[in-house]
Amino acid sequence: MRPTDRRYTESHEWALAEGDVVTIGITDHAVEELGELVYLDLPEPGRTLARGEAFGEVESVKAVSDLMAPVGGEVVEVNQALVDDLAGLQDAPFTDGWLIKVRPAAGESLDDLLDAAAYDELVRASA
Repeated sequence: MRPTDRRYTESHEWALAEGDVVTIGITDHAVEELGELVYLDLPEPGRTLARGEAFGEVESVKAVSDLMAPVGGEVVEVNQALVDDLAGLQDAPFTDGWLIKVRPAAGESLDDLLDAAAYDELVRASA
């Protein structure tokens, strides 16, 4: 069962609201589908993202996948340690493998994203 404290996108990102910041990562399903990860490109802090905008990419031995912003706002922190060592993302995508933290723009919400049960159903339906 995936964590129920966050919301999910159909493109396999997760978003966790913590105070005035949203932590963003990719799901265990995305990591499993990609396989062995070899490269990660993340934005610089201070960049402003629009909801649905590609903010970076993750590359595996078999595919390159864009990372899509589930919420618009300013990037306030980047998990730079992952760029140097992808083990945290590969082994613990919901904890150590967070990618960026965003301060959402006014009016941005996670309410229209999938909850854990709906995301689980999406994954099951695509299997």
